[in-house]
Amino acid sequence: MKKLLAQFCFVLLVISCGNEPKKEKFSYDRVKEEPKEVVDSNTIILNSNDQMLFDKSVLKAKAGEEVNLLLNHTGQIGKEFMGHNFVLLKNGVDVDDFAQAAMLAKENEYIPDGDDTITYTSMIGGGESDKISFTVTEPGTYVFLCTFPGHYQIMRGEFIVE
Repeated sequence: MKKLLAQFCFVLLVISCGNEPKKEKFSYDRVKEEPKEVVDSNTIILNSNDQMLFDKSVLKAKAGEEVNLLLNHTGQIGKEFMGHNFVLLKNGVDVDDFAQAAMLAKENEYIPDGDDTITYTSMIGGGESDKISFTVTEPGTYVFLCTFPGHYQIMRGEFIVE
């Protein structure tokens, strides 16, 4: 029995010694860091993407102070199919009614006529940006949204003015 066990161990040792593990090839890509944009306390950077999402759902500002908002579209799809904008509504505006009217305002980048907005950016597509400056004088919680058809249900948030 001991001979059989010794022979088994010897065979196992011979088999295992002949198979060295394969070395995996390792490579890496160096990431180039872009210089970060210096922003002041009144600058808001809001990113949007091809998955119909803003990267923030709550934005804050101080009443009476100028706000600089930079809207980026980090995706690749053009504005004809996946356009985004930032629209800040006045208090009391019904979001659903506004969005329904916006769908019919294609010739005006989906901004309906009227005075329901405080400010808005232009419609942008993948890789594009737009910057606006505005001031909200009254404290409160306002609604912001994207008015491209079908986007407002998930691309919206609160703009809190303190």
